[in-house]
Amino acid sequence: MKNIFRISLSLLCILYTSVLLAAKVDTVTTFSAVMHKEIKAVVITPRNYSSKSRLPVLYLLHGFSGNYSDWVKKDTGLAKLTDEYHMIIVCPDGDFASWYFDSPVKAGSKYETYVAGELVSWIDQHYSTIASRKGRAIAGLSMGGHGALFLAFRHTSTFGAVGSMSGGVDLRAFPQSFGLDEVLGKYSENPERWEKNSVINMLYLITPNQLDITIDCGADDFFIRYNNKLHEALLERNIPHDYTVRPGSHAWEYWSNSIRYQALFFHQYFEKNN
Repeated sequence: MKNIFRISLSLLCILYTSVLLAAKVDTVTTFSAVMHKEIKAVVITPRNYSSKSRLPVLYLLHGFSGNYSDWVKKDTGLAKLTDEYHMIIVCPDGDFASWYFDSPVKAGSKYETYVAGELVSWIDQHYSTIASRKGRAIAGLSMGGHGALFLAFRHTSTFGAVGSMSGGVDLRAFPQSFGLDEVLGKYSENPERWEKNSVINMLYLITPNQLDITIDCGADDFFIRYNNKLHEALLERNIPHDYTVRPGSHAWEYWSNSIRYQALFFHQYFEKNN
C-alpha cells in the first residue's frame, strides 16, 4: 500500500511540475485607436519566458470566418511550439472577413493598420520581445495566408520572415465569395482595388532576399492553382523562397501539420539573425 501511495504521489508531482512548466496561453484585450474598439488576441509564451531575456515573435493569422481563438482551439498542440523553438506566438483577431487590409468601403475595418502597427506596438510594450524585423515573423492560413504575405510585403521594416498556408493569394478569382466584395466593393465596379490588393500582383514591393518566405498548399486545395502561379511569379523575379505542395485539402488536418514545418522555418530565421 505504501508503494502504491509513493507511486501515486510521484505521478502527481510529475503532472504538477509539467503543468507549471507548460507554455502559457493568455487572452489579452488590446485597443485599436484607428477602429475605436477593443480587440482580443491570444498570446502564447514559452514555459521559461522571463522579462530578463527578449524573444522573437510569430504573428499567426486565422482564416475567413474565424477569430483570434481558432488556432489554439483547433490545434491543441500549438502551444508546445513556443517551448520547442523558444518564441512567442501571437494570434490576432482579423474579423470575420477583413482579409487583413484597410478596407476602402467598410467603416471600422482597418486590420492592416491594426495588426502591422497597433498590435505589434502593444506586444512590444507588454512583453519582452526582440523589437525589430529580425525578431518578427508573420504567417497564416487561407485568408490569413493572404494577410501574412500582404502585410509582410507592405511592411518589410516590421517583419523579416513570412509564411502562407493555403493562402488565397489571388482575390480576383473569387469575386462573389469569402466576403471580399464587402471590404473591396464589387469587382465589376472596382477592379483596380482587387488588382492592387491581390498578393500575386504585389511582388514589385519586394526585392530578392528582402524577406525569408515560405509558402505551402495542399495538393487537393481549391487554392493550389493560384499558389502555383505565385510560386512561378517569385521564380521569375529571382526571389528566393520555400514552396511546398503536400497531400491535403483546405482543412485543419493540413494546417496543424503545416505550422510545424513553418515554425521550424521561422526558428531558423530567428537563429540566423539574432
